[in-house]
Amino acid sequence: MFSKILIANRGEIAVRIIRACREMGIRSAAVYSEADRESLHVPMADEAHPIGPAAPAESYLNIQTLVDTCVKCGADAVHPGYGFLSEQAPFAEACGAAGATFIGPSPETLRCAGDKIASRAVAEAAGVPVIPGAVPEGAAPEEDDAGAWRDEAGRLGYPVLIKAAVGGGGRGMRRAAGPRDIEDALASARAEARAAFGNGLLYLEKMLPDARHVEVQILGDGRGGAIHLGERECSIQRRHQKVFEETPAPGLSPGMREEILSAAVRLASGMNYRGAGTVEFLLPDEGGFYFLEINARLQVEHPITEMATGQDLVALQIRIAAEGRLPIAQDEVRFSGYAIEARLYAEDPARDFLPQTGTIRALHLPTGDGVRVDAGIAPGIAVGADYDPLLAKIVVWGEDRATALDRLEGALAGLRLSGLRTNQAFLAAVARHPAFRSGAFSTDFIEHNAGELGGEIAGDRMADAKIAAVLGVYLSENKPAGPGPEGGRRHDPWDRVGGWLPGGLE
Repeated sequence: MFSKILIANRGEIAVRIIRACREMGIRSAAVYSEADRESLHVPMADEAHPIGPAAPAESYLNIQTLVDTCVKCGADAVHPGYGFLSEQAPFAEACGAAGATFIGPSPETLRCAGDKIASRAVAEAAGVPVIPGAVPEGAAPEEDDAGAWRDEAGRLGYPVLIKAAVGGGGRGMRRAAGPRDIEDALASARAEARAAFGNGLLYLEKMLPDARHVEVQILGDGRGGAIHLGERECSIQRRHQKVFEETPAPGLSPGMREEILSAAVRLASGMNYRGAGTVEFLLPDEGGFYFLEINARLQVEHPITEMATGQDLVALQIRIAAEGRLPIAQDEVRFSGYAIEARLYAEDPARDFLPQTGTIRALHLPTGDGVRVDAGIAPGIAVGADYDPLLAKIVVWGEDRATALDRLEGALAGLRLSGLRTNQAFLAAVARHPAFRSGAFSTDFIEHNAGELGGEIAGDRMADAKIAAVLGVYLSENKPAGPGPEGGRRHDPWDRVGGWLPGGLE
């Protein structure tokens, strides 16, 4: 087993990996940019090392700096988390060259999975259906020959998606409803793909309206052995990015579930996948399923699989990397109940989910039976514009879906955060929406229900404004709560405003 793991990431996923290392008796080495000097993951790790300015290109995306830090601190493995360099083959290679094990797939697998055109070919070879799509004949990676793209889009049938061949997270993706949209969609998608991934290669894909997005959690040993840990429903999205996830996927027939799980394991086995990852599928309204992409890393939504199976995915990743084998067999995986995750973002849903910045003034995270919160935030921490606006993941489990949904509503109602706007009201509006509770929804859910959800958000914003005004008065007139004489507590102004922050949490 490894003696020390360098965590090449930040925020809640860094905190999550640190906790797994602690439970496994492995020392953790955190890294931090100048903007993250006061972040929660820094004091939690056994040691922490500065890696440069706030800009990701000069810190969390700087391969040489990270590898040099790994060597300097004596780490024998690197966990990349998700995002940043987690799916970058050059980083995996650089770690190996420095004598450290990269906790993830091999560089060859990362290259294949990261190239959506190549991974489509692997899926087809494994007998997995793929979404109709193509790269227009004669189209060069850095050219915008709109005529060739219009011809190919016409063959596929509108609407189509123009998508970045590398990367993910909805970046470098544009919709074209007809021929007149192609030129602008090409230019916009290519510019965003170059900026986000350093690669302007695009491809066309038939758009499947009213489809569901279902993914399968896989584990592989890197030698053809692979298992699954069930599927996750990921259809509630905004701007092609997930907001809610749940497992098992509601309304999926046993036959369809078995087909999807089998296809994912077949694909993982065929590409000698190592570690944890997901195989993503779209399920159109008319039936069947299509391969979408492979995410060759730990997913943001991994906690719901952990809640439903009792397995620690981070620990499994580490064990596979250290031992070169699968720690569990397929028949040892047990599924129980329903788990749902809601992502808390620093963003304003009423302004097209515009990211928000500010300093967290006070915070109370929900607790209770079947409630788990993965977070990398604390009072006093500044949330800037340099990184993804994800603040926390509110995760619940219940014996059945109705129980899980009730717990989710309760958890969201119990969340208190001041200092910047978040999507909390939006999450609560979705959680209580009849269509969401029925399980009958698709990736178009937010778009189809925008008016209704927007009305609820507007009402909540008015309530927030009133609370903020009251809090402003109390916080300006009262000192923050803290140790009083002989260990007692001074007056806590939060106690006078709706019972926020029970226990005097600051």
